[in-house]
Parts: sequence; structure tokens; C-alpha cells
Amino acid sequence: MLDGAPRRRILCLSFSDIAADSRVLRQLDVLAELGDVTTVGYGEHPDAAVEHLPIDPSLPSLPQTPFGVVLLAARRFDRVEFEGPAVQAALSLLTGRHFDLVVANEARAMALAHRVADGAPVLADLHEWAPEERAHVTSWRLLVRPFMFHQCAKYLPRMAAVTVVNSSIGELYRERFGVSCRVVRNAGPTRNLEPGPVGDDRIRLVHSGGAVPGRNLEALIDAVRGLGPEFSLDLYLVPSRDGGRYLGKLRELIGGDGRITLHDPVRPHELVPTLHAYDVGVFSLPPLTPNHRLMLPNKIFDFVQARLAVVFNSAPETDRLITGYGFGAIASGHSAAAMRETLAALTPAQVTEYKQNAHRAAAVLNSAEDSAVTREAVAELLGDRAQPASRSEPPSSV
Repeated sequence: MLDGAPRRRILCLSFSDIAADSRVLRQLDVLAELGDVTTVGYGEHPDAAVEHLPIDPSLPSLPQTPFGVVLLAARRFDRVEFEGPAVQAALSLLTGRHFDLVVANEARAMALAHRVADGAPVLADLHEWAPEERAHVTSWRLLVRPFMFHQCAKYLPRMAAVTVVNSSIGELYRERFGVSCRVVRNAGPTRNLEPGPVGDDRIRLVHSGGAVPGRNLEALIDAVRGLGPEFSLDLYLVPSRDGGRYLGKLRELIGGDGRITLHDPVRPHELVPTLHAYDVGVFSLPPLTPNHRLMLPNKIFDFVQARLAVVFNSAPETDRLITGYGFGAIASGHSAAAMRETLAALTPAQVTEYKQNAHRAAAVLNSAEDSAVTREAVAELLGDRAQPASRSEPPSSV
């Protein structure tokens, strides 16, 4: 940008608590290098934005009103796409505003992004495979899944650029919708840490993430309850929007087991230093949806930057990293028994070796490459070279 030239105006849409959303926060850091960023979403003002337009967190982004559900059931998808209460709130907040670039985080923000872009290029960061995000939930599968397929078929061809979390999910979008995607993983920044020592008497397990049903947290708790005193488990969980009911169920499951501790969540920038106090990051997720089967979650990168060993259930993308860099073990399945068997086989010497391998991998598995992908895409679009996302073949039928 020339000295004295006005800063470009960038709008970032995300129906998440942006200040606690690590992926969007990393995205904002890059956007803020290239322009003045306005954010629209739930939660507090993120540091990188010059302006934040908050949405009431009680408002859902999907059309979950009685009228919206009727329209979804009737397959009136063009009619219902702006019926989500949070979408309507965002439209009201953005009336009369103009931007040089709009970034839509996840497919549910694409229609809104195009409505408010007014001819400006739109970058869609789809994160994962949107059409079947929660296909394991019957109501979502019957009502929302067809709507999401429709949204992707309608709006992806109009995008100036598209990014996703890994190449496997990018291939799904190419096959189904004919759109090429750039890969921006969920890796965080490099941390200047050294592997901590592993005690002779206890291997300290840790898990961080959302307290959301379906994340298989019960299996982790059951696995550790079946192990001996040489293992402990600490859980740093972000509450879901259910008034604490699911967290209460987890507390009941933990009971009086003093080796399992449930902590309040920590802020994104505090997470890796907090995890560094432990030995092994654990995660187990049943392959209920394509996103589960092709997972590459931010937590594997957080664990590596914290210089931890990891134990995950098998999935193609995470298996490739764990075996390629040698920083952990892979459970044979997602059950408590499979996790327990894999954990029970760990020794302090083995965990020490895994942690050293994670230390070496941390120099590679960080956000530098991913930020460069975002930076290049945004710079191209702001440089008035915006073109529709490249199409590799005609989209298949929905």
C-alpha cells in the first residue's frame, strides 16, 4: 500500500465468539496487516479489529424460528437464507456500510457476505465440510443438511477465493462443487518452549476443547478411570450454550476421582503455556461425520507447540502427522477401551521421546505457512485482481 493511501476496509463475518475463536483470531491478525477490519459476531471486541459490531449471543445463526423451520422443511432455501436471527441482526448492523473485501467464516455466513459486499470480493473460509457439519443429529440432517448443500452450490462459484482446513476436505469441495480451495490449517504460532520432564510416578494427560455432546469426552474420562494411579487427566473445557447441563453430566461422571480435574477454559493466547505443564495431549472422536473422519483439529497443533506427546484415535490427516513426525501413539478406535489400552502401554521413557519429537515438529507445524496463504489471497483480492474461485469441473448435483 502506498504511503498516504487510505487503508482498505475489510469486513470479517463469523457467527462465533470471535475473541475466543483461535482460527478467526489468526485470520484477523493477517487481515489487520492489510486493512482496517470490522468484525461482526458474538462476544467481545477482538484486539486486531478497529471496530466490532456485536451480535446478541442468544440469537442463532441458522433459521431456527418456527417460520424458518417451516421454510426449511418446504425446501424454500432462497427464501430462508436470511431468516436466521443472527443474520438479520448482522444485516441491520451493516446497513449503509461499504467494504473493499468481505471474509465469510463458514458456509452459514456466505449469503450474508454477498448481500453486504455490494460488488466487493468475498473470501470464504469454510473451515470444514459445511454440508454435513452435524449430520449425526437427526433434525440437522433432515432440515439443515439440504439447506447447506444448496448454499454451497449457490454461493461457492461466486467466491473470489475459498480456504479450508486441510486438503482432504478441500477435495470434497472440488468433487462436489467444482471449486478449488487453498489450505489454511488450524496451526497456531511458534512458541519458544522446551519439553518438560516426565515424572517417574505419573503421566499427566490433558485435553482442551469444547464441552459439546458428541466430542467423546465420556470415553476419555472412562479410559482414565480404568487406569492406575500413574495417570491423571486435566480437562480445560469451553462450556456449550446449554446453560452448563453437559458440563454437569461430565462432573457427575468424574465423581470423586481425584486424578481427573475439570478446569475453567483459558483464553486462546494462554492455552499453549497452560498445556506445557502436562505430558500427553489426548483426543478421541467417533467418525460420525466427514469432518470427524477427516479431522485436523487445532488441538493437535496446540499440543505440539506445548511440546507434548499425543494420543489420538485414528484419522487420515492426524495419523499422517503423528506417524510422520513420531510425536505420539494412535489408538485403534474411539472407544474408552481402545484409548485405555493405548495409554496403558505408555512409559515415561517413551513419552519423553515423543515430547522431544514434538519439539522438533514445532518448528514446522505452526501458523507461518498458513498465514502466508491467507496473506497472499487477501493481498490479491485487495489488489483489484479479484476473480471467482477457480473451477476444476462442473459441480455435481446436490
